[in-house]
Amino acid sequence: MPYLPSDLRDLHGVGPRLETSLNQLGIHSVPDLLFHLPFRYEDRTRIHPIGGLYPGARVLIEGEVEHSAIVRGRRAMLVVVIADGTGRITLRFFHFRAAQKQQLSRGTRIRCYGEARGGFKGLEMVHPSYKRILNEQDEAVSDRLTPVYPTVEGLGQASWIKLTDQALHRLREGQLELEELLPDDLRGNLRIPSLATSLNYIHRPPAGADVAALVERRHPAQQRLALEELLAHNLSMQQLHLQQRKFNAPGMVNESGIETDFLARLSFRLTAAQQRVVGEIHQDLAQLHPMQRLVQGDVGSGKTVVAAMAALRAVGNGYQAAIMAPTELLAEQHLRSFTEWLEPMGLKPVWLSSKVTGKARQEALAAIADGAPVVIGTHALMQQGVNFSRLGLVIVDEQHRFGVHQRLALLDKAAAESLHAHQLIMTATPIPRTLAMTAYAGLETSVIDELPPGRKPVTTVAVSNERRSEVIQRVEAACGEGRQAYWVCTLIEESDAVQAQAAEDVARELQSGLSGLSTGLVHGRMKPAEKQAVMDRFKQGDIQLLVATTVIEVGVDVPNASLMIIENAERLGLAQLHQLRGRVGRSELQSSCVLIYSPPIGALAKERLNILRETSDGFRIAEKDLELRGPGEVLGTRQTGMLQFRVADLARDQQLLDRIPPVAATLLNEDPSRVERLIRRWIGDSERFAGV
Repeated sequence: MPYLPSDLRDLHGVGPRLETSLNQLGIHSVPDLLFHLPFRYEDRTRIHPIGGLYPGARVLIEGEVEHSAIVRGRRAMLVVVIADGTGRITLRFFHFRAAQKQQLSRGTRIRCYGEARGGFKGLEMVHPSYKRILNEQDEAVSDRLTPVYPTVEGLGQASWIKLTDQALHRLREGQLELEELLPDDLRGNLRIPSLATSLNYIHRPPAGADVAALVERRHPAQQRLALEELLAHNLSMQQLHLQQRKFNAPGMVNESGIETDFLARLSFRLTAAQQRVVGEIHQDLAQLHPMQRLVQGDVGSGKTVVAAMAALRAVGNGYQAAIMAPTELLAEQHLRSFTEWLEPMGLKPVWLSSKVTGKARQEALAAIADGAPVVIGTHALMQQGVNFSRLGLVIVDEQHRFGVHQRLALLDKAAAESLHAHQLIMTATPIPRTLAMTAYAGLETSVIDELPPGRKPVTTVAVSNERRSEVIQRVEAACGEGRQAYWVCTLIEESDAVQAQAAEDVARELQSGLSGLSTGLVHGRMKPAEKQAVMDRFKQGDIQLLVATTVIEVGVDVPNASLMIIENAERLGLAQLHQLRGRVGRSELQSSCVLIYSPPIGALAKERLNILRETSDGFRIAEKDLELRGPGEVLGTRQTGMLQFRVADLARDQQLLDRIPPVAATLLNEDPSRVERLIRRWIGDSERFAGV
């Protein structure tokens, strides 16, 4: 009789407390246990000589205790020195019991597993796992790799081994059934193992297993699961967007005079790419189902004007347009741009953020409820109490900083005639094709792939902090020629943990070193009014050098600024460096970006800086960023719960991605129940926002 998968309590050793701990990790059934996979493996199959160790090696060692003592300082520490004839190593325990001092007395033979690190007096291991060798039975080493599982406090690795042993036994004995959800033709074409075979191998790799392939998750057993997981994520996003398309939306077919008036007032002509994307958006807005379009445009390509054209189409058809940005600074930049463009036409945007309080907030809420044509703000637009009368279009900038459910919450506020709002998503972070196929599956995509005429590529150089005085002279020279400069720091105030000079210290240093220049300071902890006052003075030319943290990453446009200095550039990701560099090169002036690094730097940091020097192609930079940092970092989704893969890796598994869209399309059309089961297996309850 097949085992009932919902009953964790049937497993030996699982009581109410352990069940609660498992539930915290999303494990509610025995099959869930099998999909809770090891995140690494320990090779305890052979003992390594201590004399051959090197920093960073995670190995099994064995030796005799030469010295054992409790050292008392700021905190007590048990220090044990062991030797095996080839060398000696120090073991440090910060959490220990008095009995351990007796267990690890001089002459005791012990076996340890841990990571060797450089210490004051040679190599050491901090809190290694260990056991005493008391008899011949203790001398046997493991005959296979030891899996290490993600866990929570109070649930040790020994418990995971016992639990997964029981689940695997039931799977092998046929007491537990796991449905094969990958279509047979896909499995056959790729010659991949069955689900049961894959899970057995991943949880208990046999002796002689390819350790490197398992650690890098390139083994066929892992690739089989990665394929299924990628398919589930693609399906969940497609299902989300398909459900949105079932709703009715206002058909915005009228081209009003305000669009023509707006274009006539601009001091520049739209590029061919901007005109093409505007046309695609207008076609979508004319449909009677909600538009779901992603607009990608590299820094400086002119997405804001495209957004304004979309908003005016909604306004001209009698609907409200809401523009939402993830930060105060970016939202305020949109407010200034839209106000500058629209106020002369009699359209004054309404502003709402969490900082708008009291009477000003009540007036803003009343204006929105009364049908204010254009509303701009932060996530505050999604809060309760914000009611639109005829919301027809939602524009979300830098959407990847919001969760999917957050942007859908704003769509819920479109109560006009029971119609759903159209949705336009914008990003200045080019999304790699591989990432878009999963994270944005089901969205229509437009790319503004042309910069305004006259723009020159930004020259990028990387210099050591030892040449700082030369960089300061370069700033002085640029500002002396009537241009302006940014100096970006990565911290606001000094930190012991990270050796980076604080923005406040740098501002003081530069003010004293460049006494003839007007210097300003902007960081995220300043009050919005203070921050805006400094930005306005910089934009007007009253401030020549702006010292700032990364708050200026997006949304700042000062054409006269032609020099960008980025301090401790080795600490930032590629996309962030590219965004910061995009604050210059916004006019016909030849612009430069100087990346200051503090040597020595690691190979990855060096590679990032080299890529920035070699190319200004946002898509190439984004692909490399995905490869180096992973999708959660590139999309900013670590905190939102999106794209937290258990097995798959979008950079590593690119060869699998191309196979997924046709399979996903077939399943959505022909086997919707299998789609639901796939999503439930890999994403669980987090797909529930798809019903919003």
